[in-house]
Amino acid sequence: MQTYEYIKQPKVEATIYKDDYNRRLRVDEFSGNAGRLWEYVMEEAESHQFEKVIVKARSNQAGYFLEKGFILEGGVNRYFNGDRALFMSKFLTDDRRNSSYWKKEDDILQAVQKLGEQDLEVSGLISVATEEHAGKLADLYQEVFMLYPVPLHVPDYVRESMRNGTIFVYIEEDGRIISAASAEISSTNRNAELTDCATRSSHRKSGYMKHLLQRLESELVHQNIFCAYTIARALSFGMNAAFHQLGYKYGGRLANNCIIFDKMEDMNIWEKDLSEF
Repeated sequence: MQTYEYIKQPKVEATIYKDDYNRRLRVDEFSGNAGRLWEYVMEEAESHQFEKVIVKARSNQAGYFLEKGFILEGGVNRYFNGDRALFMSKFLTDDRRNSSYWKKEDDILQAVQKLGEQDLEVSGLISVATEEHAGKLADLYQEVFMLYPVPLHVPDYVRESMRNGTIFVYIEEDGRIISAASAEISSTNRNAELTDCATRSSHRKSGYMKHLLQRLESELVHQNIFCAYTIARALSFGMNAAFHQLGYKYGGRLANNCIIFDKMEDMNIWEKDLSEF
């Protein structure tokens, strides 16, 4: 089960994401007393048997969590209406803390960062999806991902995401969607996470994803949203290369962050200020 909760208690308010599937709890935003939040979060982590707690903290909130054994895994500039977000994490088991692929992921990152940036013209084949496309999108995600942090293989979930403001863009061929990506918009904080990037195996290495991402960027700029970021599989050379070549800057790595593709994986943060382009 995956649920968002807004808690309002004496001296603290917070938006919290509880994720039983990925065995984690994430605080997306909070105000007030960090100690009260800490007590609530740890009680929930124990009762749900979560293995990782993530707090997206502002700069003046991070010190408290460092004292409680959290580590800084990365950050996104302009995340909170122009202010930086720091991703503070606490691991509650040794297995969740230890990554089996860290050196390989470092090698991939270094290879990616040697690539030159690439400016593309947006392909005219790209369309913005409507709820009518939910079934075709779900079919794409069903084929591409054996495992995924959220149930994108369910058309109703895709429709609900659209109703909550997520933009999906896609490329279609012979009546089937062959590649797609989305922008999950936070209207409160004026940021967007570029995610749900997928291309059928029969159409890979065609450069579709970079075009899709640029189309999403243009949609965001049209809505005056300039903070764009992504959390990409650290083991995927192609996805990390796509974001680097489009001008995104590396912002850190989240260890054992979520179950994706075929296992629990580390995820790289990439960010871009769209107002500069």
